[in-house]
Amino acid sequence: MNYNFDLPIDRRNSACLKWDHLENSYGVQDAIPMWVADMDFCSPPAVIEALKCRVEHGVYGYSVRPDSYVQAVVDWLGRRHQWKIEKEWLAHSPGVLSSLSLIIHAFTKPGDKVLVQSPVYHNFYRVIKAQRREVAVNPLKLDNERYMMDFESLESNLDPQVRMMILCNPHNPVGRVWSREELTRLGEICLKHNIMVVSDEIHFDLVHSRHKHIPFASISPELARNSITCIAPSKTFNLMDQHTSSVIIPNTKWRDTYIQAMNDLSMASPDTFGVIAAEAAYRHGEEWLEQMLQYVEHNVQVVTRFLKEHVSEIKAIQSEGTFLIWLDCRGLKLSDQELEHFFVHQAKVALSAGYHFGAEGSGFMRMNVACPRSIVEQALLQIETAFHSMTVGSR
Repeated sequence: MNYNFDLPIDRRNSACLKWDHLENSYGVQDAIPMWVADMDFCSPPAVIEALKCRVEHGVYGYSVRPDSYVQAVVDWLGRRHQWKIEKEWLAHSPGVLSSLSLIIHAFTKPGDKVLVQSPVYHNFYRVIKAQRREVAVNPLKLDNERYMMDFESLESNLDPQVRMMILCNPHNPVGRVWSREELTRLGEICLKHNIMVVSDEIHFDLVHSRHKHIPFASISPELARNSITCIAPSKTFNLMDQHTSSVIIPNTKWRDTYIQAMNDLSMASPDTFGVIAAEAAYRHGEEWLEQMLQYVEHNVQVVTRFLKEHVSEIKAIQSEGTFLIWLDCRGLKLSDQELEHFFVHQAKVALSAGYHFGAEGSGFMRMNVACPRSIVEQALLQIETAFHSMTVGSR
């Protein structure tokens, strides 16, 4: 079956954060929203049909996670990522951010430090600080338009108060899909210094051709026992509002601690529709996913090529995964505030400001290209027009 990702879908007036809260977030109504990390695509038809079937049942009482759902997750990881896990390793969560908050709360204490690699997903900072822990930063290195882990800096500057690391794999916003060698070296450093690794792998299915996602815990039994992995079908199949994700914890003691914390906070009950949507996606959504990945990768290529040919002052960082593009806008020689104003009020394109991802994001912007190509092309034309207007006006 062929899926039409070119089809525009009007999401306005549907309580959609990306479209309906544009004015609240950016002060304009007429910009193209390419900020929030969800897709402007319909979820797979099998998901929609499964949800319709459950709606028609008419009774929406208390529910449990069926064995078929758990098996669907296990099968997906084995088939898609060659990662064989035990059913017992799986724990429930309403979402990856909820998992991170709970894990930080359960496994660290106030005043402990949690390590991140900046620039990184801005909500990492929020959940760490909300639990009264401190953020420790190991900045990534930008080398020839590609980000790398700085292992030398990590080891030489490692604070002894660091108890946990949140790994972003694949990385949001810079688009790196970390190699086995990089993950192994990072894991060995964390083992050496007794640092728990919490691997946020929510983008694990969104990898471009010629790249492969390596689950951190799949590398060795030692790294598995020193890690907790957070996954979800939300980014893969556009199911953000279904509030269903999985936490994979091979370490029995840690798993018991996590489940107890979930129970203490009354968070263990699953979302009926989220479980149904996730199982349908994992069992029947792979063909849709393959076509979506090809479409999004083409969008990435369109953006990269257009900027290189028409607005070379903006560089698209090499993207290996996710549907996000990290734009190096330092060539425009604008402050962060001026950069935001340029995109929102002159180009009329709403992107995520780079400085929200940490100090290392200053001068950058994040663009979401999980949308019909016509929207991508229109946004690029508006950026080009605004750029030429700015350069003419500065003469």
